[in-house]
Amino acid sequence: MITCTFEDGGKGSFRHVVVHAIVEENGKLLLEKRTGDISESGKWALPGGFVDRDETVSQAVLRELREETGWEGEVISLLRINSNPKRPHEDRQNIAFDFIVKPLHQIGDKDHESSKVEWIAFEDLLPFEEFAFDHGESIKFYLEYRKKPFPIPLFK
Repeated sequence: MITCTFEDGGKGSFRHVVVHAIVEENGKLLLEKRTGDISESGKWALPGGFVDRDETVSQAVLRELREETGWEGEVISLLRINSNPKRPHEDRQNIAFDFIVKPLHQIGDKDHESSKVEWIAFEDLLPFEEFAFDHGESIKFYLEYRKKPFPIPLFK
C-alpha cells in the first residue's frame, strides 16, 4: 500500500498500479521466470511491473517488456483491468492492467529480475494456477479471447 498525506493533513492508503504484457507470436507466449529476492521468485510470469509516476500505463508496459525481456513491442489492446483487492500472493494490493502486445524485435537481453525468458507454446504452458500471482488467470482470459473473441477490456 502507498500511504499519502492530503492537503488537510489526513492520511490515505492507496494501491499500486502494475502492468502486464501478453505477447504472442506463432502460438507461443513470451514469458519470464522470476528470480532473485522479488515476490514469486522461481515462477513463470508475464513481463510487467510497476507504473512510474511520469508515464502512462501503455508506456509502462512497453518499458517493462523491454527491461525484462529485451523485446520491443507495440500495444494492440487492453485485455483487462484487474482491480480485485484479494489478488493472490500480493503484498501491495496492486491493480493490474493486462495488455495484448505485438512483438516487434529483440533489442537486448533480460534484466536481473528474470532468470529465463522463453517463447512457450500454448500446449506447453503450465497449469494456470502455477504461474506467479494471478498471471495464469490473465493467460486463460487471453486464450479464451483468442479462440472466440468477446468484448474487451474486461473489468474484474
